[in-house]
Amino acid sequence: MGGFFGAVSSRDVVMDVFFGTDYHSHLGTRYGGMAIWNPKEGCKREIHSIKNTPFRTKFENDLSEFSGSSGIGCISDSDPQPLLVRSHLGLYTITTVGIINNAEKLIDTYFADHGHQFMAMSSGKVNVTELVAALINEKETLTEGILHAQDVIDGAMSVLLMTNNGEIIAARDRFGRLPVLLGKDSEGFCVSFESFAYHKLGYHDAYELGPGEIVRIRPEGYETLSQPTGNLKICAFLWTYYGYPNSNYEGINVEVMRYRNGRIMARDEAQRGTLPDVDYVAGVPDSGIPHAIGYSNESRKPFARPFVKYTPTWPRSFMPASQDVRNQVAKMKQIPVPELIEGKKLLFVDDSIVRGTQLRETVEFLYESGAKEVHMRAACPPIMFSCKYLNFSRGYSDQELLARRKIRELEGEEGDAHLEEYGDARTKRGQCLLKSICEDFGFDSLGYQSLDGLLEAIGIEKEKVCTYCWTGKE
Repeated sequence: MGGFFGAVSSRDVVMDVFFGTDYHSHLGTRYGGMAIWNPKEGCKREIHSIKNTPFRTKFENDLSEFSGSSGIGCISDSDPQPLLVRSHLGLYTITTVGIINNAEKLIDTYFADHGHQFMAMSSGKVNVTELVAALINEKETLTEGILHAQDVIDGAMSVLLMTNNGEIIAARDRFGRLPVLLGKDSEGFCVSFESFAYHKLGYHDAYELGPGEIVRIRPEGYETLSQPTGNLKICAFLWTYYGYPNSNYEGINVEVMRYRNGRIMARDEAQRGTLPDVDYVAGVPDSGIPHAIGYSNESRKPFARPFVKYTPTWPRSFMPASQDVRNQVAKMKQIPVPELIEGKKLLFVDDSIVRGTQLRETVEFLYESGAKEVHMRAACPPIMFSCKYLNFSRGYSDQELLARRKIRELEGEEGDAHLEEYGDARTKRGQCLLKSICEDFGFDSLGYQSLDGLLEAIGIEKEKVCTYCWTGKE
């Protein structure tokens, strides 16, 4: 997915941008970048690959070369950035987070006016951030350009831009699928995806941008350049999976939501009479753990950690690029606690089940370690659609998703007409889906959080939450 951080102040902000950006490392694993502005030297920028080395390690040696009172940084799961752009709008630095589904169409339209060109990457593709900059440059002001880009882009796009006088312009995507927040200290302001990133740096909450809103940020304050659209559709997976435990989105804390989500799952199972008799409730590390704690507290079944992840050498589960190596790394990271597995009936809660690739190996690992029963719960409904707006599940076709694959096995293409039923465990088709996955994976039982239960746990109006990956509805 990715994230960005920026700061503008009456003092030097290099360390703030460095640590603030580093605190977004859980959102991406491909590239990191920093750009710092000062009035004497202009903008200095560095970009590094962080595929196998963390952001902090890559940029520590660069810090002595940076100085300035304004800066932006990014963690990118797509292309190298931030980019330095020169156009009729002046010299500016830009970084983006989002998805452009109609990128090729926009590029072709841009090429139609002969004389335009892009710097192609080695794959032949155009850097998404360069495309956004080209769209911005089609208008007469930066604000008009950002609005134009957001209007023609099919997908979602948030923008952080630093001008050649050190001002920062931040724009949240049109439907607010991702957060953009402002922090304030006595000498200036910062802008961030994650609130905890600036809390640790001494900033306090100042403002949360609305969907589609554009603001200009200076050391002395901020002003809205374009009002919010009011059409909020924030991604539910920020709370279920992506968000860091300390983060708050729309005033809702991630960790608190996950406890509540687990409690609701257990409450609803108890009401249906499907709560299994187990020795321990456990979370699949790491994001499944708080959901499991809530489930344990509500069900009054002891919480335990029957296996732990060994992360000093492989801290990020979605690297390296090779699926075979990823699977082996996932296996090597699972260190059992035999005393909590042998002869025990275990219930695990995971944040989600996407393709189920590593889940099968986890279940086999538990049975090989002596588990008597393994029950599985997912903290969200069955994923039916690959995401159109963010990188979550985006790299897969719909038919690679576990639920869709199983539905095809059960009913062929006809099953695609009954996805809503399959996603509801109260229906006959929903029960068939659960049974089929249990038989394939060796679970003693399987349960998914309902969509109503998930929305209850988040606690904001359901029409303001994006649930596309479960419903296929925008």
